[in-house]
Amino acid sequence: MRILLTATASYVPPRGGATRSNLVWLDQLGGAGHECRIVCGALAEDEEKRRQLQEEEIAARPAAAEEGIEVLTRGPIVVYAVEDPARRIRVLRRQIREFGPDWVLVSSEDLGHALLREAHAASAGHVVYLAHTPQFFPFGAASWNPDRQTAEVAAQSAGVVAIGRHMGEYIERSLGRPAAVIHPPIYGRGPFRNYGNFERGLITMINPCAVKGISIYLDVARQLPQYEFGAVPGWGTTSADRRALAQVSNVRLLANTRDIDEVLAGTRILLMPSLWYEGFGLIVMEAMLRGIPVVSSDSGGLREAKRGTGYVIPVRPMDRFLPEFDERGMPRPEMVENDAGPWVATLRELLSDREAYDRESAVSRKVAHEFIAGLDARAMERFLSTLVAPNPAARSAQGTIESLTPERRALLLERLRKRRMAQ
Repeated sequence: MRILLTATASYVPPRGGATRSNLVWLDQLGGAGHECRIVCGALAEDEEKRRQLQEEEIAARPAAAEEGIEVLTRGPIVVYAVEDPARRIRVLRRQIREFGPDWVLVSSEDLGHALLREAHAASAGHVVYLAHTPQFFPFGAASWNPDRQTAEVAAQSAGVVAIGRHMGEYIERSLGRPAAVIHPPIYGRGPFRNYGNFERGLITMINPCAVKGISIYLDVARQLPQYEFGAVPGWGTTSADRRALAQVSNVRLLANTRDIDEVLAGTRILLMPSLWYEGFGLIVMEAMLRGIPVVSSDSGGLREAKRGTGYVIPVRPMDRFLPEFDERGMPRPEMVENDAGPWVATLRELLSDREAYDRESAVSRKVAHEFIAGLDARAMERFLSTLVAPNPAARSAQGTIESLTPERRALLLERLRKRRMAQ
């Protein structure tokens, strides 16, 4: 098979759980002999990016590069990284025409839904929607940018994939069609070292930002000055967030790393006070696999990720967003008040009661190992191979789709939809 993945996020280097999940799937597909390409966003050139590219053995292909387009290889995968959104659309269109993918995987990290619409217009019948982040969906109560017409386009995808049961149920309620639940085998094969340590280590948060609950994290750190906290900046961390973290004396900023063990080896407790609707929470499972107790909010799929373990704290969610964007291009949330008291009390219990800590560490490690034992590394490959073959008439439209106006593309898509419904 020929597989083309597209998203607005950076894949060279990767940032965020959705990106890492998609790369795991593509690595497996590429390793099985399938030809894979990616059209994605690009990060600005800086020292951290250069370091990550070197660590992850991502190589540039300068002979193939064009102005505004980075062409790189990540193992057998060719990546077209494009910073400008309009150019990214054109590159996607061209890759569909020239590469002729069997399946175009559109990741939900596409806030304006432009990639999803273009993929359906240029490759009708060949699109699979990877539904990771509910805020980026064109449908559902948590959507930042709901769009009925684009939701109908998403519903026409050959397949929709969710990484957890909770999100699969949310998609079926919101979109009116079932999603295949395929959890990415992102955790590695193990064995996983047990980092549970009652006596020392950081209270760590990944991707501290407004929607992930940085306000709770900072309040807790201030109220527990005798303990050390660690924060790993992520895709949502703004310069203002960094300044706020730097102003709390017992908070240490940690570097992004390819190997999550470098962070978790020094972590005593993982804090995940997320205030937006979570799809799953991959870092929760990564920490529990290593015997690290996780204190999380009850948002979205976090309960599913916790697998019945303790220390899940109800929060008032952020569900209203302002008509303005931060420096990362994310909508600014309308701030909500949450009491840090339950978080402080929970941490005091785990940090002062060895029996409680060891019990949570042991059960977390046990249920996490049981969960990953049931994962299937080839599930995505099998899913793609069993999808219904696309309508040949849809593929024949690809050669001329570029010359059509947006209105004519929409008309063509509607005709194809009606044709499929009539079959």
